[in-house]
Formats: sequence, structure tokens, C-alpha cells
Amino acid sequence: MNRRHLGCIAIVVDDYDRAIDFYTGALGFELREDSPRGDGKRWVLVAPHGAETALLLAQAANDVQRARIGDQTGGRVGFFLHTDDFRRDHAAMSAKGVRFLETPREEAYGTVAVFEDPYGNKWDLLELRS
Repeated sequence: MNRRHLGCIAIVVDDYDRAIDFYTGALGFELREDSPRGDGKRWVLVAPHGAETALLLAQAANDVQRARIGDQTGGRVGFFLHTDDFRRDHAAMSAKGVRFLETPREEAYGTVAVFEDPYGNKWDLLELRS
């Protein structure tokens, strides 16, 4: 049987440690790996506990990459953090300084609110309806 999955998705950041602090501190992700790769580069993976797919925090290495920080999806919501308890996670994230761009709203598919990471990438915090 051929089994495939997404191993990781890269997000361009300005500083490894600042990004680790946000994703592990404010969002409660776990640091799965932080390995040196030479020339100041690191392989940094973070993910929600129990998630199969991780985020690769890729520090920008040149001006072209720096120009893309926070605008990898052209201003659209590009990342979707699913939760089993929207109110719990919204309150915890808000208390840790996560900037929500809207108040929570009820949609046909669930409860959602858009937030930004420190770089300006837009995320949905989303609890799907059963």
C-alpha cells in the first residue's frame, strides 16, 4: 500500500528563536526538532501536540526571502489551526498576546476567528461542527 502524507510546510521567518518562542509559547506547539545545518542554518520543526504535519521554521537567508516574510499567501488566510475547543484555545491564545483580527464568528462549518502570527501570516483558529 502506498501511504503518503505532508511531512512539513515551510514558513519563512526573520529569526529562529523568535519564531520558536511564538509557536511554542503563544500557540502551545511542541518543538520537534532544532538541529544545526551549518552556516547558521537550522532545521526547526514545530507542531501541535499529536499532529502529523509540522511547520518548518525557515529563517530568511537573503533579501528576496526577507521580502516574503508574512506575505507567503498574498494576504489571504494561508494556515488553519483546528481545535476541539475553540473557546478554550481562543482565550489561552488571547491571554498570551496572539493578535486576533476579528471577533469569533459562527459559520455553517464551525466557529472561527482569524489571527496573525508575528510576521503577518494570517491563520484561522477553527472548531469544525460535527
